[in-house]
Amino acid sequence: MATVLGCIADDFTGATDLAGLLARSGARVSLRIGVPTSPPTDTAPFEVIALKSRTAPQAEAIADARAALAWLQTAGAERFFWKYCSTFDSTAEGNIGPVAEALMADIGTDQTIYCPAFPENGRSIYMGNLFVGEQPLSESPMKDHPLTPMRDSNLMRLLTPQVRRDVGLINQPVVAQGTAAVRGSLDALRTQGTAHVIIDAVADADLETIARACRHLPLLTGGSAIAMPLPELYASDGWLSLDRTETGHAAPPARTVVLSGSCSSMTRAQVAAYIATGAPHYRLDPLALAQDGPRAVLEWLARQDLDKAPLVYATAAPASVKAAQACLGTEAAGRLVEDTLATCATTARDAGARRIIVAGGETSGAVTKALRVNRLDIGHEIAPGVPWTFCTSAGHDIALALKSGNFGTETFFTDALRILEAT
Repeated sequence: MATVLGCIADDFTGATDLAGLLARSGARVSLRIGVPTSPPTDTAPFEVIALKSRTAPQAEAIADARAALAWLQTAGAERFFWKYCSTFDSTAEGNIGPVAEALMADIGTDQTIYCPAFPENGRSIYMGNLFVGEQPLSESPMKDHPLTPMRDSNLMRLLTPQVRRDVGLINQPVVAQGTAAVRGSLDALRTQGTAHVIIDAVADADLETIARACRHLPLLTGGSAIAMPLPELYASDGWLSLDRTETGHAAPPARTVVLSGSCSSMTRAQVAAYIATGAPHYRLDPLALAQDGPRAVLEWLARQDLDKAPLVYATAAPASVKAAQACLGTEAAGRLVEDTLATCATTARDAGARRIIVAGGETSGAVTKALRVNRLDIGHEIAPGVPWTFCTSAGHDIALALKSGNFGTETFFTDALRILEAT
């Protein structure tokens, strides 16, 4: 089947977030890990390509996105979606704007929108400013993110240094007037030469209005929530039919490992709650890993009963993270943790784990690559934007949950196992 919408995500948890929300419609969604090396076959109406480019050098991120776009165009897509984090994770040297401009050039379009709002998960935009719950982005825990500390809440100020063409805003009062008002504002901004348009959204109804107004654009960008209305809209336009078929995947055997590399405030709460249940757990120390390697954690993991779903985590408070980064360097400390957790994933798989839960976007990317997974089927949601996925690794059927750091409630890890058992 020809692809209706081709999606490119800048990390693995973001890709599963997007795929899960699209799959709510009942449409078939296929998630590819990295740019496929073979021509498109067995394509779905919604194809999502997961990259690991959020913190990559700009040239690398642009090259990966352009390769993904070319593959999706070969698959038949004429509409495209560039997905990044709902907290707009990007420094002034970041990749959101440069990738968008490269995609616009390759597609041949002169305007796109930016809408990272996800009201269901507490992300909203008002007058161009991004909020996390009731806090401006720059006052939220994202201000201490180890890789992309967000010290400004204004999306226009964040985006402008990243792009060559003008940045504009369609504010919430305009969105509240409806589809025609949004489309009229887009047209007016295009006439003025404005290529990059931030759009406010504070509620799901705003997302519906924006999607209706902007679905004609060849390229949309944002968080996953702005794409959620698209399947129904495309169906109403006659571009696809929605069969609302259920996933055919059953829960694999219960042997489990839980891996957490995220240091977000929510993941810290989730790790604490899971440890409080009595689950076996091992905390990774980046300084010890740098000195002694992963031998100690692998020996610990080998002694664990995987039926008890042991947890290996590097999740720590900001001060501890900064101390490790000061000694090892930011990139080196992150890579050391990611590589160790990826090794834990393959070790647990080889020991019989068939359910793997991962917290953190960078960690999810490292784990998925280590498992040599190249395609995921989307299953039931655990929390908004976090579905169970199903794949094959080393000949084994695996259930894989990839969670963005700030997503889910405090009981996420136990919720994930409960929901999988119910499938």
